Amino acid sequence: MSGRIIRRHDRGRRRAALRRASPAALAEAMATQDPLGDADRVAVPYATASAAATLHESSTRITSEALLAFARETYAIRRRRDRHLPGDLFGEPTWDILLDLYVATREGRPVPTTSACIGANVPPTTALRWLRILEARGLVEREDDGRDGRRTFVRLSARGLAAMDNWLHVALATLDHAVGTILRRSMPLAEAAE
Repeated sequence: MSGRIIRRHDRGRRRAALRRASPAALAEAMATQDPLGDADRVAVPYATASAAATLHESSTRITSEALLAFARETYAIRRRRDRHLPGDLFGEPTWDILLDLYVATREGRPVPTTSACIGANVPPTTALRWLRILEARGLVEREDDGRDGRRTFVRLSARGLAAMDNWLHVALATLDHAVGTILRRSMPLAEAAE
């Protein structure tokens, strides 16, 4: 029993290291994972080195334009979800803020603090509290508007931008590998049905 506890503890540390790893290191590490390991693992288990190589190959094709489009769509999907399920079931204002700021940063748009609060889709006081937390953790920076002393802008810090780039890169590569493979296989079937 104690061996199992230690093994789970090691898995947790390994997962934490993988979250900090580059996409290439992540793909390489996934190749060595036990395919019958944790049932609670979030990442798709890769049983062979060739599958991990495919993930790495798709991650090297990902452009900054693809990351921006993926971030935009991720944010839009979260808004469209409210059409199908009650919005009060979900509460991740920090993720909405980070996605919104990522898109604005990549588009070169300044984001006033009030707009970041609106983009979080929560009451302003809640959004401001989360902006302070993100700022304290070094993911977001504030800057005074030089023309209007009453207004401040908020943007991702270099650390926040790197973290979002890394997450979007790994998520898009994983989706391309997992879902893209299925879609590419089913395309001829869909075309044959027409």
